Amino acid sequence: MYELCPETPADTPEVEALLDLCFAPGRTALSSYRLRDGVAPVLPLCLMLRDDFGALMGAIRYWPVRVGASPVLLLGPVAVHPTAQGEGLGGLLMRESLSRATAMGWQRVMLVGDLPYYRRFGFWKLEGVEMPPPTNPDRVLGIELVPGAWSGITGAVERETGDPRPADRRTPGCIQVAPPDHHSA
Repeated sequence: MYELCPETPADTPEVEALLDLCFAPGRTALSSYRLRDGVAPVLPLCLMLRDDFGALMGAIRYWPVRVGASPVLLLGPVAVHPTAQGEGLGGLLMRESLSRATAMGWQRVMLVGDLPYYRRFGFWKLEGVEMPPPTNPDRVLGIELVPGAWSGITGAVERETGDPRPADRRTPGCIQVAPPDHHSA
């Protein structure tokens, strides 16, 4: 069994250590990090996955951004400990966090990533949505949590400076989850 819990500020150093382990040096120089700088994450959607021994095995984070006047969730990073990669934990984090985002009332999510991986969750290449350079436009992906939510949304992705939260809706706290079926990753 795994325990899936929202990240708290006390967890930040441990999550950052996992991200450092999983990603190349210089990850914080990426354009998506400039959109996060000085902006609070959407903590109910920043989830951590721990094994039976309490070891952090995976984490996912979300940040508020804007495209034009529209609020958007920026997904990322998502990381799985190298010893557990390929076991479906990334898929578990993706599905649970997107479900919680929908329950919270968010309408659309975007990320910068590989379409062949993220397509299985419903993401597609966004047209007319521009991440700060030097982002490859083919890697700018989106998903609608509400049908039609990306319709007519184009322009530059910008930092969120206000409070973009949808109406306050409760999301689950910690839950116990079974190890995923490797084929549903």
